[in-house]
Amino acid sequence: MAASTHTVTNQAPPLVGYDVYTSDRALSEAVERHLDPDLLDAARTELSALGTAAGSAEVQEWGVLANENPPKLRTHDRYGHRVDEVDFHPAWHRLLDGAVSAGLTSAWNRPGGHVRRAAGFLVWTQAEGGHGCPVSMTHAAVPALRTDPELAAEWEPRLTSTVYEQGLRPAARKAGALFGMGMTEKQGGSDVRANTTAARPLSVSGEYALTGHKWFCSAPMSDGFLVLAQAPEGLSCFLVPRVLDDGTRNAFAIQRLKDKLGNRSNASAEVEFDGTWARRVGEEGRGVRTIIEMVAATRLDCVLGSAALMRQAVAQAVHHATYRSAFGGPLIDKPLMRNVLADLALESEAATTLALRLAAAYDEGGERERAFLRLAVPAAKYWVTKRCTPLAAEALECLGGNGYVEESGMPRLLRESPLNSIWEGAGNVQALDVLRALQREPQALDAFLREVGLARGADHRLDGAIKDLLTELADLNGIEARARRLAERIALVLQGSLLVRFAPPEVADAFCGSRLGRDWGTAFGTLPHTLDLGAVVERAAPEFG
Repeated sequence: MAASTHTVTNQAPPLVGYDVYTSDRALSEAVERHLDPDLLDAARTELSALGTAAGSAEVQEWGVLANENPPKLRTHDRYGHRVDEVDFHPAWHRLLDGAVSAGLTSAWNRPGGHVRRAAGFLVWTQAEGGHGCPVSMTHAAVPALRTDPELAAEWEPRLTSTVYEQGLRPAARKAGALFGMGMTEKQGGSDVRANTTAARPLSVSGEYALTGHKWFCSAPMSDGFLVLAQAPEGLSCFLVPRVLDDGTRNAFAIQRLKDKLGNRSNASAEVEFDGTWARRVGEEGRGVRTIIEMVAATRLDCVLGSAALMRQAVAQAVHHATYRSAFGGPLIDKPLMRNVLADLALESEAATTLALRLAAAYDEGGERERAFLRLAVPAAKYWVTKRCTPLAAEALECLGGNGYVEESGMPRLLRESPLNSIWEGAGNVQALDVLRALQREPQALDAFLREVGLARGADHRLDGAIKDLLTELADLNGIEARARRLAERIALVLQGSLLVRFAPPEVADAFCGSRLGRDWGTAFGTLPHTLDLGAVVERAAPEFG
C-alpha cells in the first residue's frame, strides 16, 4: 500500500563507486609533494587502485559486516581443551588481506615507504577502522625488533610480507605474520612502570617465563606480541609468540574480550600469562626505551586513523548536501550549511596535511627530522585525535535525522572517533610528552621552529601565533597545568604553517583567520562570512558519479 501513496525522492544516493584517493585533493597533493618524482607514477597507480577498491560497494559492505559481526572468543574446544582463539567474520579477514597485500604493514624497506604507506592507510581504513589496529602494530613493531638483530632477521620478513595468512600455527610456517602489543595492566594503565607482570630468566640466551596479566591486549589473534614485564634488572621488553616452534600453544589465556564503545570489529582482550615463554628484546631494564619507537609509530597511525575518519565524515556530509534539497534549493548552496561544511573541510585538510608531513619526516630520517618528530608527533596525536569526535558529530548532524540512523554509517564513525585519542596514551599523556620534549630535548623545539619558520611572513596571523607561542614557552609558571594549551598551539601553528605553504589561498586564509586569528566560534560553522567558503567546500567534495 505504501508504494501507491508516495515515491522516494530527494534522497542522496550512496557514496560508492568512487576513488577514495584521487577524490581527496589534500591527500593526493601531499603525496605528490613529499615523494621523489621517480616514485610518483608507481605510487599514483597503487594508491588509485587501493582508493577505487576502498570506495567500491563491495569493500564498504565488508566494513559494515565486520562491524555488525564482532569477534567471538572460544576459550575451549568441544573436548574441553583450552584453545583461546578468537573467531572473526570473513569480512574482517578480507579487509586485513587487502591491507597486508597493499603493503600497509611495511614502510621500512622501500624508498618513500612511509609516505606511500601513510596515504594507503588513510585511504583503506576509511572502509573500516577496526582492522587498522593489527596493521598498525605489525608495521610499528619493526624498529623495536631491530634492537636485537637476530630477532629482526627472523621476524622482520614475516611482518613486512604482503601475504596474509590467518590461523594460529608456528610463525616459521607462515608466509606472513601479524603482531600485537601488551603494555598496560589494570593497576597502572599508562603508568607502565607500575606493571607487576614478572619475567623470570630461563637461560643466558634471553629466554624468560612471564607470569602476570595484561588489561588491554589488542588483536589477540596475532602471531606474536611485544610485552612489557618486570625482569630482575627492571622493566623490560619481550617477544611473546602465540605458538611455539614445535607447534604447541604458548601459555596465553584470554580471559574475555572487551565490550567497547566502538572499534567493534577489532578484538581487545584481557590476557593472563602463566609461565609463558618469551624472548627478551633489547637490554634488560630498558623496556620503555626499546618499545618507544613502536609507540611513536603507532601514535602516528592514530593521527592517520583520525584523519581518515575525518575525511570520510566530511566526504559523506558534502555528498549529502550536494544531492539533498531543502527550502528551495540544494543544501550545499545555503550560506550557513556552506559555512559548516567549509569548517569541517578545513579541519580534515589540516589533519591530512600534517599527518603526511610527519610520514615524510620518517622517510627523510635525518637528525633534524628525528628531532622534529619528537615534538610534532605527540602534539599532532593530541590535537588531531581530539578534533575527530566533534567533527564526526557535526558531520553526522549535516545529514539530519538520516545521519542518526545506523544505515547511514555515520553512527559507526561517531562511535569510532574517540578511539585514537585514547589509544597509545590519552590526551594528558600526550601533552606531558610534549612538555618532556620541550624541557629535555632543545633540538626538538629548534627543529619545530625551523619548520614553521619556513612560512614566516606569508600570513600575519601565523606570524602572530608563532610569537604568542614563544611567549607561552618563555613562561614556566604552572607549565604542567598549561600542557594541553601548549600542545594545542604547537599543533595549530604547525598546521597553519603547512597550509600557508602548500594549500590553496582560500584554504590557508580560512584556517589562519579562524584557528590562528580571533574570529572563530566554539562550534563548527562559525567561519568569517567574508571568506571564499564555496571554494573550500568544492575542494573537499568527493568525485562521484
